[in-house]
Amino acid sequence: MRTITAAMLAFLGGFVVMVLEIIGVRYLAKDFGSSFYVWTSQIGVILIALAAGYYLGGALADRYPRVTVLGWLLVPAGIVTFLIPEFAGRVSDVLIARHPVDREIPLIWQKLDPALGSLLIFLLPCAALAAVPPYMIRWRTRALAQVGQTSGLIIAASTVGSIAGVFIAGYILIDVMKLSDTFRAMGGLMIVLGFSCWGIDRWLGERAPIKPGP
Repeated sequence: MRTITAAMLAFLGGFVVMVLEIIGVRYLAKDFGSSFYVWTSQIGVILIALAAGYYLGGALADRYPRVTVLGWLLVPAGIVTFLIPEFAGRVSDVLIARHPVDREIPLIWQKLDPALGSLLIFLLPCAALAAVPPYMIRWRTRALAQVGQTSGLIIAASTVGSIAGVFIAGYILIDVMKLSDTFRAMGGLMIVLGFSCWGIDRWLGERAPIKPGP
């Protein structure tokens, strides 16, 4: 049961990250255009968020080895994601309004404005989601001899979730849902994942210390 739970959380975390990345590009494009800079900015910011989240999740998992802690990351991040349609437009407006309307925007800001917009909108939610895999690895591992197998399983589940997120977002969600509704759906899913984390320790027991390998 622990294995299924850990893999499912990692899968859903990877899924939501990629949906936010793909849908986020479409969302940023309405304010910053659909240039190569927008794609570069979104991909780069998501990678920054993943790196920060992986490190944060690993550090917290060692210090506070209870899945409940993960819920305190996912629920606020889910609320932020749910509210993206409410505040993201104002973030973009502030960035664009910095430039005089009667002058061409300097090339450097054509490149950096989408990155700043992406950073302010998507960094927090995606970093919180990236904390899931290292936490699940720590929670699922019972002995040092299992670290490699557990790590491979969780990382694979997260990657498969990301693959599903890419194709479902690009082929289905963009066609059948409004962007605002997609953000709200992903935010709701993150909140559900956070509440699930608060219940996992009670349902499946606290994570026991990792035992030395043979």
